Amino acid sequence: MMKKIWIALLSVMIGAVFVPIQRVLVFEYENTGKVLGYMEIGEEMTFAVKYTHSIHLSDVIETYKLNEDGQIVQQQLEYEDFAIGMPSDAQGNETFVEKDGRYMITNMNRVFNHVDLRIGQVVANHTLIYRKHQIPLSSFVKEGTWIRIDYRLINLWEMLEGVNILEQR
Repeated sequence: MMKKIWIALLSVMIGAVFVPIQRVLVFEYENTGKVLGYMEIGEEMTFAVKYTHSIHLSDVIETYKLNEDGQIVQQQLEYEDFAIGMPSDAQGNETFVEKDGRYMITNMNRVFNHVDLRIGQVVANHTLIYRKHQIPLSSFVKEGTWIRIDYRLINLWEMLEGVNILEQR
């Protein structure tokens, strides 16, 4: 009888480690599901990724919001130059705005299940912007690495395996 109780307790403890418990913004290694870093995201559910464009060497900021379905929705794109790789106008219901020498496409509603990104090795300096925090992605991911940004449940084991990027600040 005692052996069965110990086996049951051990099963519950092991299960607790691997049962998804918290929905967070996750930075995964490629498409493997291996958590490199994660971040709890507040009620406003928004974050941005800033990087330096490799050709015209000016900052680009992409703003995202998480929706109820766990998808990542691009809301805004902000940049300085109409060079290669940058849009020159808005599409559909989007709005094109010029303000203080910068261009913005607002009212975007581009929905993604995840966002794949290769961390720049030379110029890009990909940086996560959340509230007042600016966190270089290279602070927890090796430059040149392909990462996947996702919003999903993770378990205790994944939390221990990855970096809580807000706690390292």
